[in-house]
Amino acid sequence: MTTAEQERLVEVEAVEAPAADRVAAGAEKTFRAYDPDQVLLMAPVLAEWIPEGDLAHFVSDLVESGALDLSAIYASYEDERGFPPYDPRLMVKLLVYGYANGVVSSRKLERATYRDVAVRMLCADQHPDYRSIARFRARHLEALAELFVQALRLCKKGGLVGLGTLALDGTKLRANASRRKAMSYERMARKEAELDAEIAAIREQVDGLLADAEATDAAEDEAFGADRRGDELPAELQRREDRLARIREAKEALETEAREAETVRREELAEQGKTPRNPPGGRDAFAPKPKAQRNFTDPDSRIMKTADGAFHQCFNGQAIVDSKAQVIVVAELSDQAPDARQLEPALDQLAENVAAIDAVLPTAAALIADAGYFSQDNVRITAEHRLDAHIATGRHKHSDPKPLAPRGPIPKDATPAQRMARKLKTKKGAAVYAKRKTVVEPVFGQLQTVQDAKRLLLRGQDAARAQWRFHCAMVASQIPGKLRGRSSAGV
Repeated sequence: MTTAEQERLVEVEAVEAPAADRVAAGAEKTFRAYDPDQVLLMAPVLAEWIPEGDLAHFVSDLVESGALDLSAIYASYEDERGFPPYDPRLMVKLLVYGYANGVVSSRKLERATYRDVAVRMLCADQHPDYRSIARFRARHLEALAELFVQALRLCKKGGLVGLGTLALDGTKLRANASRRKAMSYERMARKEAELDAEIAAIREQVDGLLADAEATDAAEDEAFGADRRGDELPAELQRREDRLARIREAKEALETEAREAETVRREELAEQGKTPRNPPGGRDAFAPKPKAQRNFTDPDSRIMKTADGAFHQCFNGQAIVDSKAQVIVVAELSDQAPDARQLEPALDQLAENVAAIDAVLPTAAALIADAGYFSQDNVRITAEHRLDAHIATGRHKHSDPKPLAPRGPIPKDATPAQRMARKLKTKKGAAVYAKRKTVVEPVFGQLQTVQDAKRLLLRGQDAARAQWRFHCAMVASQIPGKLRGRSSAGV
């Protein structure tokens, strides 16, 4: 059978059914009227487009009522020249509402001023471009971070801060840098030598080429072009020199950090009457470890292990949450991965914030933390801050002393770990520690899912800390229902 005959076998004549015989599915069902071209008479006031009780109204009232002090932002505008900038109230509303809903990108915020009715209302139908939003955030970063204390003060006035039971926890925040842009100290030294050799070889070639080109102007024009002098650095050489300069800068920074850290360590050992040991293998104690790394994109970030078991460029975000209404009372950030080193800075900030909101810690105030914060020094530091420590001691090892019984007298030679483990085994201690997951974990879940605070956009530890504090301040803007509910209940 030929190809033409095969094609005729599958030919089917198209027969169109009469329109009267075709019945659309659901044609006998009555639907609500729908006309995309319907002309509507919208309310002339944008605020009436948003239903009562919406977060946008709360944010607008929060700024317009003067509850948030924006004097530091207004004070920075001293020069009367230039095109008038956007009103700081507009920009603060936009940032607060955006961060509270997980929209932190300046480009996405600009897009929301056109597409989101609530954002249009907050901006009074103005549309600041993403550059203006980014510049405003960068210019007033410190002032925006200090809104954390103001939000804490508002929560205290609303009766949402009790300070009776506090829970401390940390999370690894992804920095705006790739781990592939980091280099170890050992590799820096090797790469520095390689680039030095490559640059020397290229310079030798360039010098030879220039020597030959000096014979005649015609030869120079032929080698370098009529519009060039002939002594410019080749692009390949310039690229290698720039890379070498960056590697040397990072290498010197690592050496400075290692030297300062070793000096501090030796001073502490000298105060304790101890003699420092030299590193194994004859390595210089004041030199960086071969595996010490530094990132070229964000040098302040560090390689840290995240919850998924992977290693990324991160910062360590810390927060202390009050158990009464899950209000964050401390927000801190560090470039050190171990949580145990973050307890003292967090408690120092707690004392500052409590004094700033004119509050006082109750007599029996308790601090809850997981095993990552336990150490003998941290137990002492917690007691010095007038807090009853409830810090998990971790799993019992075979080499550890035998656990104490939950009842009976405590031996005089009991270690701090034994005493803490015994406290957490009692009914009262176990009941207090059991609150940890219900106090701090939901807040971290909200920060990571609702506000997308797991990733930081700003680079540098100071900028990252300000962004983390602003994220934590936005948690207060998520509890208008709690504030109104307590006020209506007469609290």
